[in-house]
Amino acid sequence: MTAKEKQIQFIKTFLKPTLKSFNYQTSGQTWWQDKGDFFTLINLQNFSWNNKDSVDFCFNIGIVLKVTMKDLGNKSPTYHNLTVYLREGYYLPPNRSVHEFRNKTGYRVNGQTDFNAFMNELRIDFIDHILPALEELNSIQSCVDNFGDVPFWGEHLKKVLTLPELNLHDRTQTTDLTKPNQFAKG
Repeated sequence: MTAKEKQIQFIKTFLKPTLKSFNYQTSGQTWWQDKGDFFTLINLQNFSWNNKDSVDFCFNIGIVLKVTMKDLGNKSPTYHNLTVYLREGYYLPPNRSVHEFRNKTGYRVNGQTDFNAFMNELRIDFIDHILPALEELNSIQSCVDNFGDVPFWGEHLKKVLTLPELNLHDRTQTTDLTKPNQFAKG
């Protein structure tokens, strides 16, 4: 198999069925789960230098506040709607930040990649770390708790939650915008 075929096989045999089992919907290479006032969103981003023999990609993962979506009639959020946008590395512990198939920019697969080993490493990243972290997000408050201390994105989230034009006043009355980040790496 070429590198591109391996990536496609990973998406078809692991990523799509796994995310579907977690109640994620999909459009192209974007998956989202409806959490009420917001969506959790996972977007697979391929890099421009890819070819069939070498594929580098990453995941943009975060939350979309429904009130910030420009097209309210469109129920499916996109990567461009993200209120908090972080790469997969944010959700991984230090011992998973780099491995045989992952470097500081994301994942890499090539023609010589052992497909089963590749699948196993991504399975660990998603099943043991990324998806459990996203499952903990069940309210606006849990989003603030988890992302509030993240440089730039935590500040952005808090600012958006206090914008008067979004009419979130009632929700932010009970949201503690000072709680620490649960996922913070220390």
